[in-house]
Amino acid sequence: MSSPSATMAVWSSAWLSGAAAADDVLDALQDWAELHEVVAADENLAARLEIPVRGEPGCAPASLLGVLRRTGVGEGRLVMPVPGDVRGLGGPSAFATEALRAGEAVVLGNLGLVPERIGSATDNGILRWTVLDVPQATPQPNVPLGEAEHELTGAMRVAAGMLIELGVAKQREGVREELQARVAERTKSSWPAGMPPRAIRVLQRAAEVSAILELAMEDEPGGALSASAALKRAEALRPLFSAVRTARCSAVADAVRALSDHAERL
Repeated sequence: MSSPSATMAVWSSAWLSGAAAADDVLDALQDWAELHEVVAADENLAARLEIPVRGEPGCAPASLLGVLRRTGVGEGRLVMPVPGDVRGLGGPSAFATEALRAGEAVVLGNLGLVPERIGSATDNGILRWTVLDVPQATPQPNVPLGEAEHELTGAMRVAAGMLIELGVAKQREGVREELQARVAERTKSSWPAGMPPRAIRVLQRAAEVSAILELAMEDEPGGALSASAALKRAEALRPLFSAVRTARCSAVADAVRALSDHAERL
């Protein structure tokens, strides 16, 4: 799949623009966890938004949708920061710190939503969304979707070649089946009606490349890979991870614009 934040950004924006129902948003979030809860990062924000503060039992996502409607936040934007690439975070802030730690977040106006899994990923546990102020919201640099797709296609070829160069197929029995299973799991997300086909294609391709990269980054059986070799591998794959993040952000931005335009024409 893409990421919880991508799902939230697209579906909440579709709902805010009238292109999806609230139940559709809640159903889409089920791809990521059976239960979701929402909390505010501090007491002032909790009081302003009328939701629980962190440390208390969270409220349901339906309450979050109500908050988004009341505050008039507008369209969602996906950010996927990593150390050395913090585009779209709007400068130092508590939101920037937590988004960087999570590796993803949604920006909706002056609010930021950061997901965090509570409990084991294997039991599909609880996904907590922490709401924070975004005091200096900065638009993410706009990479055209066509350019992002082109870079991602090249990244997929390089990633596949890297698997061969690293000898992953020789080191792991059943690696092809394992990769197919990972790809299938990561591309099963549901999207709103009216979602641009190209955006869906790019998100699916990003999930495929991500699955390949994850496999390439895993240690070989017995942990025989040396520290220097592991470092070289990480350096070689870093631009490919960047291409995946850029493609996801561009696809989400394109989808949000298209869904908003479609709703306005209705």
